[in-house]
Amino acid sequence: MELLKEIPEKVQYVITNEAGASVYSASKLATEEFPNFDVGQRSATSIARRVQDPLAELVKIDPKSIGVGQYQHDMNQKKLGEALNGVVEDCVNKVGVDLNTASASLLEYISGISKAIAKNIVAYREENGRFQTRRELLKVAKLGPKAFEQCAGFTRITGGKNPLDATSVHPESYDAAKKLLEKLGYTPQDVAERKLTGISRQIRDYGKLAKELEIGEPTLRDIVKELEKPARDPRDEMPKPILRTDVLDMKDLKEGMVLKGTVRNVIDFGAFVDIGVHQDGLVHISEMSEKFIKHPLEAVSVGDIVDVRVLGVDMKKKRISLSMKGISK
Repeated sequence: MELLKEIPEKVQYVITNEAGASVYSASKLATEEFPNFDVGQRSATSIARRVQDPLAELVKIDPKSIGVGQYQHDMNQKKLGEALNGVVEDCVNKVGVDLNTASASLLEYISGISKAIAKNIVAYREENGRFQTRRELLKVAKLGPKAFEQCAGFTRITGGKNPLDATSVHPESYDAAKKLLEKLGYTPQDVAERKLTGISRQIRDYGKLAKELEIGEPTLRDIVKELEKPARDPRDEMPKPILRTDVLDMKDLKEGMVLKGTVRNVIDFGAFVDIGVHQDGLVHISEMSEKFIKHPLEAVSVGDIVDVRVLGVDMKKKRISLSMKGISK
């Protein structure tokens, strides 16, 4: 932070949550990834990677080390671990992984892929180069037809031989997808070039079309949805990271100052907002909305980008009081 103040040029920076980075930096995986780095360098690299691809980096850390609540140790640890791992699996499978860039840590969360198979996929890629088709997965050691059937739809290949390999359409539905494209006057290449926006409006009777293509109506709707927005990144719909130039430290804060922040945690009496000064500020429930709300979740969610006004700063107790009321947009 002090260095940024000394640089004559205007420098922008982004604040990233570092929860769990120290756990990763001291892990066996981090040692394997960066054998020539010390613990501090591994931690810094992990935090920087979170800005590039948060999901790919966070899967390397035990969810319990990221900070999932102050009462997590009071719970049945086995059930908590299963529930948290289930959430991570759901996230990874919903987004999908790129076969040519994903680490073994990310691949092992895909349905049908074990830790051993994940390592074999990476080894195959390093030995034979980029995957060109999903079918090539069947050449990977220990990955048989059953595992392929389970995992294929969650893998992605960008710039491969078949444009459908870059989508969530499962290989067993490729024939139906190609017939659908022909019927609507498109080619698989149009999928890669994202020319299918609005095709759902061209289909008037899903039931009839599904029978013609010999697939179920839900499957048809899923295919159409994916072809319209192939390999859609859920992050596109989320607020962009905040690039800062103003506040660097708590002592830079002044009462009445309006800032943008990221909601890091929501509790019964308010929400903690990261405004870029190491210490998160508290927006009390009474300062969240002009109208009466019973719970903070009615106004904000974790990850939201919000405008806040500084109500007060207590340097001794390291407390920052914030408000979301009375801020003109």
